[in-house]
Amino acid sequence: MSTTDLSAYDPDTIPDAGSFKFGIVVADWNRDITHALLDGALKTLKKHGVRDQNIYIKHVPGTFELTFGGRLIAESTESDAVICLGCVIQGETPHFTYICQGVTQGITQLNLDYDIPFIFGVLTTETHQQAIDRSGGKYGNKGDEAAVTAIKMAALNNRTE
Repeated sequence: MSTTDLSAYDPDTIPDAGSFKFGIVVADWNRDITHALLDGALKTLKKHGVRDQNIYIKHVPGTFELTFGGRLIAESTESDAVICLGCVIQGETPHFTYICQGVTQGITQLNLDYDIPFIFGVLTTETHQQAIDRSGGKYGNKGDEAAVTAIKMAALNNRTE
């Protein structure tokens, strides 16, 4: 398996995000993982100039509910992008497949329905250890990657890049 460091990026390629507002919707299922993703996203947004008052956070019970939470943020804030953070770990039933397909389609639909980007910051792993490795462990933090993507997409959408 080839995985790069999800936290590695060239900071010189990131536009200043000081004028942007970001929504973050985070699933509370697999809380140890998803809250580590949230910490990574927050750290990266702030590193690139986003002020605390310009970050809106909503918690939802699970990854499947990210779509609804993302829509609520889009409709109730003036966010330039919405970061969706969740984690689905493979189990013994097809539940994993249904949740992953549903949230992928839902976030894709949000990108089509709204004039702001929705960022897919969802880990879909086979084991809890793989999730740990990608939420601040040996492969970095997908929350960092999602925040960088949100900044770049907000800049693209606002044509400031």
